[in-house]
Amino acid sequence: MDLTYDVNLSILFTELPLLERPQAAKQAGFDAVEFWWPWSVAVPSDSEVEEFATAVTDADVQLVGLNFFAGDMAGGDRGLVSWPARSSEFRDNIDVTVALGERLGCRAFNALYGNRTDDSTPEEQDDLAIQNLVLAGKAAQRFGGIVLVEPVSGAPRYPLLTAAEALKVIDRASAEGVDNLRLLFDIYHLAVNGDDVDAAIDASAGRIGHVQIADAPGRNEPGTGTLDIDYYLSRLAATGYDGWVGLEYKPSGKSADAFDWLPLERRSANG
Repeated sequence: MDLTYDVNLSILFTELPLLERPQAAKQAGFDAVEFWWPWSVAVPSDSEVEEFATAVTDADVQLVGLNFFAGDMAGGDRGLVSWPARSSEFRDNIDVTVALGERLGCRAFNALYGNRTDDSTPEEQDDLAIQNLVLAGKAAQRFGGIVLVEPVSGAPRYPLLTAAEALKVIDRASAEGVDNLRLLFDIYHLAVNGDDVDAAIDASAGRIGHVQIADAPGRNEPGTGTLDIDYYLSRLAATGYDGWVGLEYKPSGKSADAFDWLPLERRSANG
């Protein structure tokens, strides 16, 4: 198994200011990082974007994953893709996100689907989601990027819980003329939601654009729960997945100690 790891700096090293985290990841031995949307608004100022890009490049790490603006994540929001009242914010965010990704060499953009709302039917939300995913897909397509669709856990009104449900959305969008939508395969979320992870790996072969890991229960580092993460990663590799594995877990202690399970030589893409 020869998979490469990156650190999600929206959930790890959060004791540090945002712009100091890329350097902390580098010092911990990693060459690559990913982020949720780093700002509380869909369109940050040019100076904020410049500061963020500079922090990543100065740390000499590769940005390999970036979320589109997803609303107030801490407050329970899980994306704007299917949210009619805030769809315009998502659309305004598309160009900002993909432009930042293109600048930093990032090719994977996670479009969180969004919770069900009381003022729209599921059918209306799903139709809107397809429209927005097609727009995002076409924007990323211009430079070889992909848009990710992710099942998540812990959000009662989020409708995509299994790999099959996310793949169904991807199929609908693909029928509208985009071929660069992929599944974000988060082992933790799928396991917590009760999906059959083995079956999901087989059914998703060739359609996975990014992988994320955390142990369960607890969403902490591997070895703190009951998931056989090495086994699942080996299974993913056996199906042909050779992309990044994002460490998207909450440290059970200090962030600096949250990587003890991963030998130093396995943290670097050149290790």
